[in-house]
Amino acid sequence: MTTNTGHLIGYARVSTDDQEAQLQHDALTGAGCARIFTDKASGKNTNRPELTAALDYLRPGDTLCVWKLDRFARSLIDLVTLVDSLAARGIGFKVLTGALASIDPSTPDGRLMLQVVGAMAEFERSLIKDRTRAGLEAAKAQGRTGGRPAVMGADKLAAAKARRAKGESVTTIAKALGVSRATLYRALAGAE
Repeated sequence: MTTNTGHLIGYARVSTDDQEAQLQHDALTGAGCARIFTDKASGKNTNRPELTAALDYLRPGDTLCVWKLDRFARSLIDLVTLVDSLAARGIGFKVLTGALASIDPSTPDGRLMLQVVGAMAEFERSLIKDRTRAGLEAAKAQGRTGGRPAVMGADKLAAAKARRAKGESVTTIAKALGVSRATLYRALAGAE
């Protein structure tokens, strides 16, 4: 979605060992971006302070411009969520190269394309839920449950209670049992 009333604001993301920052900056500057926000983080990293700053900076009528989709969104679900939230605020979205580069979400064709992408994202989300549910059910049928195994079993708890009754300190007991003091405190509190 490109508008003439606002500013073109760029967003770039590079991995710490990635050298394409200059390439992205050159492309965004060449496209006419008035300001460019750049994160230095892997795509898996959800902490992207410069993206947050860019989203806060944008005003209705502005357009967020990215070099490629993979520099902006971590998944289809992430992409659709971000683009929809921009559209709801009256902010455009433009991709310079790669997938969706020729798509303008403000046109009927562009909106259709985003809706198709959104449907795929919804399908991806439901597949993940189904696979997770099936995996949990299969594990349960085999007698396994999710989560971390308990550090303080009944035998360790009995030993901890006996040592505590003798007046030993929590620190001494925790060291002897190979657990943290916090774990020991929680186990003793839960046993009361």
